[in-house]
Amino acid sequence: MSLRAAQLKVALCHVCGQIEDTTIAARCGRCGRKLRLPDPRSSAERSMAWLIAAMVLYIPANVLPVLYVSGLGGGSESTIFGGIVEFLRSGSWGLALLIFGASVAVPITKFVALGLLIGMSHGNSSAAPSQRAKLYRFVEFIGYWSMLDVVVVALTCRLVRFGSLAAAEPRPGIIFFCAVVIATMISAFSFDQRSIWMAGYRPGHRHG
Repeated sequence: MSLRAAQLKVALCHVCGQIEDTTIAARCGRCGRKLRLPDPRSSAERSMAWLIAAMVLYIPANVLPVLYVSGLGGGSESTIFGGIVEFLRSGSWGLALLIFGASVAVPITKFVALGLLIGMSHGNSSAAPSQRAKLYRFVEFIGYWSMLDVVVVALTCRLVRFGSLAAAEPRPGIIFFCAVVIATMISAFSFDQRSIWMAGYRPGHRHG
């Protein structure tokens, strides 16, 4: 039966890649970084805390307006869903799909995927580790597209500048959406991928 590195008390430094025996040293001999044995339950709990924070922040991000546009006919504020509807009505299907993907599809997909990964790791499940590893890499990939909605708002505010004729300004909702993106990123980074392959292992102690 093969042994895991954690069972041998051997840890890989996440900064420089040095392999160290944690029974001898608590810090990496090359870069001085603290060494930590993988702790699936602790990793899952930290990741879950950030995921819950992201889900809570996602409510005001959708309820509060993200953009205010003023013109000769007056001004109006728009939420994320309101902006999607307006783009659809104006025939801008591409922008509508872009904002829907970045503001709705991507965050919800990350919520579901991270929740599944965290729940299975916290429960010490050994089911489908290869598929779960691929799911985590997928979460990392779609995370690169999370800020598209913020970019669209920033570009709109920059481009729609015609003096007294028209202007666009960001609103508080976009701040909450930025917070959602950051919280989900931290949740993903806090999740220890090694826990996917460590079913049945519980550390007796931890370093650092």
